[in-house]
Amino acid sequence: MSRRIRILPENLTNKIAAGEVVERPSSVVKELVENALDSGCSEVILEIEKGGKRLIRVVDNGCGMSREDALLSLERHATSKIASDADLFELSTLGFRGEALPSIASISRFTLATRERGKIEGTEIYLEGGSIREVKVCGMADGTDISVRNLFFNTPARLKFMKSSETESGHIGDIITKLAISSPEVRFTYLNDGKTVFRANAGTLHERISSLLGLSLAGDLFPVSHDSQFVKVSGLAAKPDCSRSNGSHLYAYVNGRFVRDRVVQHAVLQAYRSSLARGRYPVAVLFITVPAGEVDVNVHPTKHEVRFREQGVVHDAIISALETVLRETPWIRGTPVHFPFVIPVEGNSTGVRRVDAVREALERYIPAPLPRQVFEPQADPRTFPPSSAIQPETSAEADQAGYFSLLKVIGQYQAAYILCQDGEDLVLIDQHAAHERIAFERLKKEFASSAVESQALLFAETLELSFREVAALKENLGNISMLGFSMEEFGGNTWLLNAVPVLLIGRDYTAVLRDILEELLTIGKSRPFDDFIEALLARIACHSVVRGSSLLSGLEIGALFAQMDVSGFSANCPHGRPVVCKITLAEIAKMFKRG
Repeated sequence: MSRRIRILPENLTNKIAAGEVVERPSSVVKELVENALDSGCSEVILEIEKGGKRLIRVVDNGCGMSREDALLSLERHATSKIASDADLFELSTLGFRGEALPSIASISRFTLATRERGKIEGTEIYLEGGSIREVKVCGMADGTDISVRNLFFNTPARLKFMKSSETESGHIGDIITKLAISSPEVRFTYLNDGKTVFRANAGTLHERISSLLGLSLAGDLFPVSHDSQFVKVSGLAAKPDCSRSNGSHLYAYVNGRFVRDRVVQHAVLQAYRSSLARGRYPVAVLFITVPAGEVDVNVHPTKHEVRFREQGVVHDAIISALETVLRETPWIRGTPVHFPFVIPVEGNSTGVRRVDAVREALERYIPAPLPRQVFEPQADPRTFPPSSAIQPETSAEADQAGYFSLLKVIGQYQAAYILCQDGEDLVLIDQHAAHERIAFERLKKEFASSAVESQALLFAETLELSFREVAALKENLGNISMLGFSMEEFGGNTWLLNAVPVLLIGRDYTAVLRDILEELLTIGKSRPFDDFIEALLARIACHSVVRGSSLLSGLEIGALFAQMDVSGFSANCPHGRPVVCKITLAEIAKMFKRG
């Protein structure tokens, strides 16, 4: 009787592994460049032709390999990164599986040239479809040079799924950008069809981002730093105005490895949740460092996914790091941000000394605050109501005046926008959005302490609810009570509303309550109440604020600004709309053709 189960030949198993590791040309680039970075190189050169379908070449000046190691590296599961199963839980390298080179070689015409440091000669190995055709001695610089030609030449079914050269080049550009950001100390050069796409010299993270993502974006990024006993978070985060329509500009690295992790992404979105409009994504470059044994990177062959042992701790650390930056709002408060200030100078030493003198002068310059000016408009009965909780600042608050309190008030426009002067800049403040943010921050603090201020109604109001609304209300009655609503079952689908949040007195609080029930029905069981509580608090805050025009007195403006200084996150309302707009003198001069 013939056997139906057989052991697959090696060339077939390599092609199966290639299907997991090599999805498209950009996958080859990722594996080869990661190996180059693991070699301890200081320079990587990537060259492609026809979107990587004709040629992918990666050159590095790393440690190189001996002849024996070069031949072994082309065997499946041959690697220098780990030696035992215990090493899987202490990984400090980007590669470790030993599958990349044999998998790539099995579906291409593959050339590996390498030379160890200090050796007289190198080794060149040529493979075709995974079979070694030639091994010879070669002369070359220290490091490794790998060329992958005619990718998928022997797997036409895979080849026909390749996209256009432009599309594949775009994917390769994206992956080399991510890898270059992860190692700003390494020089990167990327060539496409003989043309230099970019050349990023070794430098700081900020310099690397400036060269790869553009100076305009780099100018809107601010340092992130959080260091606890278990997790360290560093990098750069952009102000909310630089948001994108998708998460493509979120670069997250765990122990130096780029990842697309749901825990990390959720933490970033949570940190920006009340600073971005719905459907927008922040721009950030984050490096998360945890002990190697506390993260599992052996989850998927592409190594894009990781699993944290203490994912709650990592999640909270990311939120804390980003919220610190957002709370300080350095883009409007003028907080000095120190990035390396480099001016390339060619010429004699006199020019160098002049540049040094200018640099020192710039670092010493701190603009003096303008004297506080109180603006008193004509009396008007339309002012913020008592429910706004805006009180004139105390003497202690005045002594610790922040950015907003030190602005020079010019006046109001349309009784909705406050015009101020900050040095030479014109600052416009949306008083409705500012008031909404203050109310929202107050509600957050009260909810955190389970003490949202509630006001009992003189006469209880009856509410006729649908069966679905009643079900949502019963399921979340405790949480709704924490929001300041007091409800009592009256019979059938009728409920009594006995108390409402103080901020909603004088507003349509029944409409707010129905909106909350509707949102509870929308999220269903899959999303916990805590996950969207701030959206409900933002809704209450929005309804508690005076809509439309409202003329403010000088004291009310001063009180509003004092509370903005202490509230945190004062650059945006809870729905992500900007509170502050700054127009520079140069922009105004340009409007009048004076620039």
